[in-house]
Amino acid sequence: MTLPSARDWLFSLKTFTASMLALYIALRLELPRPYWAMATVYIVSNPFVGATRSKALYRALGTMLGAAAAVLFVPPFVESPYIFSFVVAMWTGTLLYLAISDRTARSYVFMLAGYTLPLIALPAVTNPTGVFDLAITRTEEILLGIVCASVVGGAVFPNRLAPSLVERTDAWFRDAAFYVKETLSGRIAGQAISASRQRLATMVNQLEFLLSQLAYDHTRPDILERAHALRGRMQLLLPIVSALADPLIALLGGAQARPAGLEALLADVVKWFDAPLAQDDDAAADRLRERIAALEPQTAELTTWDGALLSSALWRLRQVVDVWQDCRALRSLIAREAGVWRPRFRHWRLGGSERYFDRGMLLFSAGSAVAAIFVASSVWISSGWQDGAAAVSLAAVACCFFAALDEPAPQVFAFFVWTCASVVLAGLYLFVILPNVHDFAMLVVMFAVPFIIVGTLIPRPQFNLATMLVAVNTASFISIQSAYEANFLTFLNSNLAGPAGLLFAFIWTRVTRPFGAELAAARLMRSSWQDVALATATPPGGDQRNLAARMLDRLMQLIPRLAATDDHRHPSIESFRDLRVAFNALDLLRVRRRAGDEVGASIDSVLVGVREHYNRCAARRVRQAVPESLQTAIDAAMARVSRAEVREETGAAAPVEPPAPAAPAGPSKPAESAPAAPAGPIVPPVPAEPAEPAAPAAPAAPAEPAEPAAPAEPVEPVEPTEPAAPTTPPPLPTRYLRDALHALVGMRLSLFPQLSGVSGPARPEAQA
Repeated sequence: MTLPSARDWLFSLKTFTASMLALYIALRLELPRPYWAMATVYIVSNPFVGATRSKALYRALGTMLGAAAAVLFVPPFVESPYIFSFVVAMWTGTLLYLAISDRTARSYVFMLAGYTLPLIALPAVTNPTGVFDLAITRTEEILLGIVCASVVGGAVFPNRLAPSLVERTDAWFRDAAFYVKETLSGRIAGQAISASRQRLATMVNQLEFLLSQLAYDHTRPDILERAHALRGRMQLLLPIVSALADPLIALLGGAQARPAGLEALLADVVKWFDAPLAQDDDAAADRLRERIAALEPQTAELTTWDGALLSSALWRLRQVVDVWQDCRALRSLIAREAGVWRPRFRHWRLGGSERYFDRGMLLFSAGSAVAAIFVASSVWISSGWQDGAAAVSLAAVACCFFAALDEPAPQVFAFFVWTCASVVLAGLYLFVILPNVHDFAMLVVMFAVPFIIVGTLIPRPQFNLATMLVAVNTASFISIQSAYEANFLTFLNSNLAGPAGLLFAFIWTRVTRPFGAELAAARLMRSSWQDVALATATPPGGDQRNLAARMLDRLMQLIPRLAATDDHRHPSIESFRDLRVAFNALDLLRVRRRAGDEVGASIDSVLVGVREHYNRCAARRVRQAVPESLQTAIDAAMARVSRAEVREETGAAAPVEPPAPAAPAGPSKPAESAPAAPAGPIVPPVPAEPAEPAAPAAPAAPAEPAEPAAPAEPVEPVEPTEPAAPTTPPPLPTRYLRDALHALVGMRLSLFPQLSGVSGPARPEAQA
């Protein structure tokens, strides 16, 4: 454990100063519970001004909403305790559902409104006529603490969130560089790379919440826009690099000759990734793109598996270069807060805004909290324990705090342990130290040492929960008033209620939510299979972007839930392949809308096969073996697309190789009948159909009659002025055919990695 930094000490001193200021004002105003103002300062304070302001604003709104609900519900239901308990539980559960359905800082409004109701309403059941005064005074105390925390945090050496964003993302850049270098070396599995993959996804998820606080940091709109663009590129890098891994391993790990210049190019890409981030070197990226274009195989070579594989690998490598250059440029612009950004990575999938939420698990989490609050209230009512309201209130707080976790019980138990420690510390202060305090200045001195030391640990994520609970609960349990008054039995009775409620919440969550991350991961994977099947349908263009965004967001939630492993068939790697299948299917759909009968029919057969396979996986709730018929359909589609591209490029029909009598399951090697060929044809070339005759010299003349392609939209018929002649669909641009070929290669490698050697470790020479 490293010692606190100067920044940590400064934050702790500022927070302690704000808390003492709030306590002094509350005592001067003779508020009934001045300690709540002090505790609120520690709840809302954050090392960054923007985070403090956003949390302060949302806590104020949530407190006022919960207090208003208490005033509304207590008078009509106080005479019916069980109905009242049900109303309180339902209110808390409903607001909790809204809170965990929002992954931005705005969720704090709903969270606070949810558990503020039991904090105010339950203690008021013995005196319902005073609920309005209780709601008003609690709101005043909390608002006082919020104002003090915001003013001191913003006026005394404010720490802006935007400049620190670069520091927070530097760890992501280091992990990303390591991840790319390992991938370019032919390694896609192992403890180190799996752990790196988890950290990359976790950082992307954390940035979503962090960026929602930037608007409260007086950040310029252009910097805020660039920060969101940076997160989007960071999110895209993982699946793009993953898509590059399979073709590279197939190229470098096989027995066939490696493409000339590819290994040197990959080595230079690795050097570029190792270059200092502060160094703007767009010229190096441009040179890499030029070398990638120079290695692109000729159109005629695309009819072979090796040529199609190399073209796909180079296309994805260029995407990696583009995305990494964008990430570096955005980081530099955010750090300098000046400059103009020209994005290099442009793709139709950009622009989707949809996020994935497992509504079933969210409802279950909220429902579990509702049941816990109602059962705890029923136990309190039946026991007649006067101070039992505090137990129910803290049980509600614990259930709300950790509802979004897959396994909340360990965190609830930590809440219980540190609350017990706070009771002991509060008792030590109340009965040993405070009797010797005679004025406010001495009180500040007595509080200074422990609260300042504890405050230095609040900014550290590993200590945040424990230290914040100690500071908040100790201030609350001491119950500081204008005049000293202490009774040991009263203190023990009232402050044992909180730990009792937390112990109940721990047992409840252990019983009702014992599943852990395994259940959440399994549900995420089944949902992803359903979306892969959905990706093979024909949604509107906008829906395609949102579908891609939703699948990518779900993958970022899934990866941190999967333990690091060196298994090449690990669910994290398989999930990346599922995402690539979906993305490739969306690419094929874009081509299909423009393709004629020959290419379109082959694409349709692939999409139907993919849809049936993933529907079968989702229905049986376990991953199924991919049928061999789908491999045949993909290979046939690749052959047709590559021939169509040759025809479009040369104006003549591509030569059709006779199918090998015993085609291997994986990528074919040169046929024995043609030893001079550098690589065999894509297997199979379309064995079920006869070869097409050679096309005439004129490109416009069709090689054989074809049925007109169905138009994308209804058009009015036009009467011909002369006898109709057989027509062909308009030729598909080469770039669409090349995109279709890349999508089919990626789909084949993702669905059948074992056929190309990408499901096992790469050969030693590929790891050198």
